[in-house]
Amino acid sequence: MAALPTTHPAVERVSVEILDLLIPHRRAVDPDRPAPAEAFPVQLRQIAAFVAAGEPVLLTLPGFPCKSPNTRKVLGHLPDEGERLALGFLNRLCRRIAEVYSPGARILICSDGHVFGDLIRVPDEHIDAYSDELTAMIRRAGLHHLATFDLRQVLGDLPHQDKRALVHARYAPTLEELRAEVRSDQETNGLYRGITRFLVDDTADFGGTGSALQRECRRRAYGVIQRSRAWGALIAERYPDAVRLSIHPQPVGAAKFGIRLLDHRDVWATPWHAVVLHRADGEWELMHRAQAERLGALVHREGRPSHFEAAGG
Repeated sequence: MAALPTTHPAVERVSVEILDLLIPHRRAVDPDRPAPAEAFPVQLRQIAAFVAAGEPVLLTLPGFPCKSPNTRKVLGHLPDEGERLALGFLNRLCRRIAEVYSPGARILICSDGHVFGDLIRVPDEHIDAYSDELTAMIRRAGLHHLATFDLRQVLGDLPHQDKRALVHARYAPTLEELRAEVRSDQETNGLYRGITRFLVDDTADFGGTGSALQRECRRRAYGVIQRSRAWGALIAERYPDAVRLSIHPQPVGAAKFGIRLLDHRDVWATPWHAVVLHRADGEWELMHRAQAERLGALVHREGRPSHFEAAGG
């Protein structure tokens, strides 16, 4: 059967229906701005190309890098209930897309921990263990709409530092270009400030002054953004037609579509920077470990710390 044109009314209708399933879970820098499907022409065009060809919609999601090195925020270096819930949500989202478009959708989780592991001060062996367990969780739970991808699939068994250097050299913007963008672009400036804040929060053993820590984290934040941009460019080169998701808040109409993995009032919150508390009302909430310890009891799954259970939960 020949492919339909992307402007065919049936293709346009289904593409809007698919995007309408994503919009309620949007991670936005402008949450109060109206966001109908037609406000996202890039995503509509990308989705329509898959629908017109009758193929599953491919979405790429850089993220799930590794756990924060700050044990006041997380339970350890392996995925836990937060990742399990987030993966389950992503798989259910793909299943819902299949209800309106029978070829369905699949999400490729592009784990980026190795890309900037040296900058966030997480050992490469912890990143390997996190990524391997994430893949195992997907397999054990039968999350057939999800798959993983990381630097090992790009550059094989090269030393991690060599992989980072190669990707940075080929794809990253220069420091001068990025600094100019941070000065001139509000969204990039917000990203830079947000990453700086995370790096400060993730530092548990800095021996200098607070102002010295801020300077150090601002320097590293530029490197994290450079490497993140490089990773995004590599993914775009490998999967040029995919719908590009992001765990960072995005404005209406951006080339990337910000996606919330778990509902939380903090648009920057992720399972790898927090733990989950199972509240008494049955809902799950992301928060730092130190806070969750005051509100609930630690629960283990498969012999490992998993999450916290609130009294009456």
